[in-house]
Amino acid sequence: MKDFRDKVSVVTGAGSGIGRALALELTAAGAKVAVSDWDEAGLLETVRLCARIGSKPHFQVLDVRDRVAVHAYADAVAEHFGAVNLVINNAGITIFGTVEESPYADIERVIDVDFWGVVHGTKAFLPHLIASGDGHVVNISSIFGLFGVPTQSSYNAAKFAVRGFTEALRQEMLVAGHPVGVTCVHPGGIRTNIVNNASASNAADTTSLARLFDKHLTRTSAEEASRTILRGVRGRRAKVLIGADAVAVDLVVRVLGSAYQRPFAAVSKRLLGALQSPPARAKAPAATR
Repeated sequence: MKDFRDKVSVVTGAGSGIGRALALELTAAGAKVAVSDWDEAGLLETVRLCARIGSKPHFQVLDVRDRVAVHAYADAVAEHFGAVNLVINNAGITIFGTVEESPYADIERVIDVDFWGVVHGTKAFLPHLIASGDGHVVNISSIFGLFGVPTQSSYNAAKFAVRGFTEALRQEMLVAGHPVGVTCVHPGGIRTNIVNNASASNAADTTSLARLFDKHLTRTSAEEASRTILRGVRGRRAKVLIGADAVAVDLVVRVLGSAYQRPFAAVSKRLLGALQSPPARAKAPAATR
């Protein structure tokens, strides 16, 4: 897929961040775009922005945790456009919390959105991608799909699972000879709302951590991330790292192996002070990437 013009391209979690940037980039490239998100207001803003630079995208409010709804959505998109060429499973959330303090409900919520959302989107659209004769699926993992991080065990679990799922899928497409490229994406620190709108299992105020993240750890814009992802699709790359931080961490983990955990834990210990302000507050809804 060297050119996106007239290619039917689906983006989940398109109400903000990387998802919105991808929708805009694909619209500008002349693709026929379908966008979804569970945040209706954010989704409608993405639709408005796309319509300003090109054609109005197909859109639907969608909870990627709902398997039946995702399969119905895939069929609806295929019927609307007549085919599906590109699917980018991008929707994701995070909730801060140690394994000890995280209730099962928080762990399940992250796994349901970040992993099962990818599984649902992949399986629902895969028959349409194969039938298109020129298909590609992109699953968004994370830099946290490369190494473990304290207070992110559920997010780590989901993103490591996305990585394994996607790498297996790519090999299956090669073995079967299906005309479907498969790419796993590992974004580093991207300027999106995922941390700003995250909550914590211990009801701590995550505002300080969000400020710290924005100031020191977000080096890449959502727009730059979207362009990198689409270059990966054009190049049919198996793995895409976004940001110098992702490249550096990938190298360190591969060189050190499991020995990375001690120095990374020391750094994390200093950063976790931002979560230790227990004035409880109502949880804010976690946002899509």
